[in-house]
Amino acid sequence: MSPKKEYYKLLAQKIIKNLEKRNMEGYYAESPEDAVNTALSLMEEGSSVTWGGSMTMEEIGLKSRLDKYTVYDRAKAATPEEVQKIYRDAFSCDNYIMSTNAITVDGELLNIDGTGNRVSALIYGPKNVIVIAGMNKVTDNIEAAYKRARSDASVPNAIRLDMNTPCKATGLCNDCTSPDCICCQVVVTRYSRIKGRIKVILVGESLGF
Repeated sequence: MSPKKEYYKLLAQKIIKNLEKRNMEGYYAESPEDAVNTALSLMEEGSSVTWGGSMTMEEIGLKSRLDKYTVYDRAKAATPEEVQKIYRDAFSCDNYIMSTNAITVDGELLNIDGTGNRVSALIYGPKNVIVIAGMNKVTDNIEAAYKRARSDASVPNAIRLDMNTPCKATGLCNDCTSPDCICCQVVVTRYSRIKGRIKVILVGESLGF
């Protein structure tokens, strides 16, 4: 095992203990394939599943492994009305998969959202929330998490989504109020009222934004 991998594993063990104090479950996966297998093991076959926008989920190849589940995929919706229905169906879904913009060593999750569907499902609704995050998203504290989300996550996402925001043009967060702003909601998850509802899979790789 490389020194970086060993470091990731040791750090993940500390985060997992802190997640437990916050009523969340933590898991460590050394590789993307391990992360996929862990996620699948946390979902009952035949149960319903949907997800928020996540480059991490794309990168590890999880979507192609969901053939044994009832999938709600808004990318396959034919109309805007169907997209909105899937957004709402997510709240009664058995499993909601997402990543996080940042996670602190102390086990807090920080997420920034534009539409609000992702953070809404994280907060309330789905029976299971499975958060998959590369170790590159770990920060020392919540202040650093916020900074990471605003720069390392939001700016690349604005570029990826081709949003008409100042950060897309300059590469820097401008704390904008643009109509295309994708930083409309900032949510810190510091505790889960329902024990074990939120499950965090930390992956020993650099994944997502």
